Amino acid sequence: MGNRYAAFLRGVNVGGVNLKMADVAAALTGAGFSEVRTLLASGNVLLESPNDAATVRRTAEAALRSRFDYPAWVLVYEIDAVRDIVEAYPFEPEVPGWHSYVTFVADEQVLTELATLIAEIAADEKIKVGDGVIYWQIPKGNTLDSAVGKTMGKKRYASATTTRNLRTLSKVLG
Repeated sequence: MGNRYAAFLRGVNVGGVNLKMADVAAALTGAGFSEVRTLLASGNVLLESPNDAATVRRTAEAALRSRFDYPAWVLVYEIDAVRDIVEAYPFEPEVPGWHSYVTFVADEQVLTELATLIAEIAADEKIKVGDGVIYWQIPKGNTLDSAVGKTMGKKRYASATTTRNLRTLSKVLG
């Protein structure tokens, strides 16, 4: 038995890269992972591996690139780390009319850069930098148009970031 991980595929089934989760699970199982289970259609995968998170990330990215021929980016975290991140959410998690998000940032330099950029944003968004993540909350309907949404969506951050709704993360944790 290995370590239990959550793997978050960036940009899947939103904006052009359409993958069937059964095919994703098959590709990851074929790459040597066990207990592979997908959740929702937005690239959330639970899996087990005896390897560390960095190795799991490299292996998963290579398997998906090979199988689906797209520039796959996967951020991988031990399930307990995801639980800690969710528990540390600094805002009221369920606010009517608002979305609650966590942006995972796998590169410390990118996190520092994003933290600097978002500190300059004066809007209705609530933003706080956490341990390897950026927590944010925004009025519904404004996600993609918001300063944070536009910043996170830049191509240069594709390899190091992915965003999940807090409700999605609760489902990942079961």
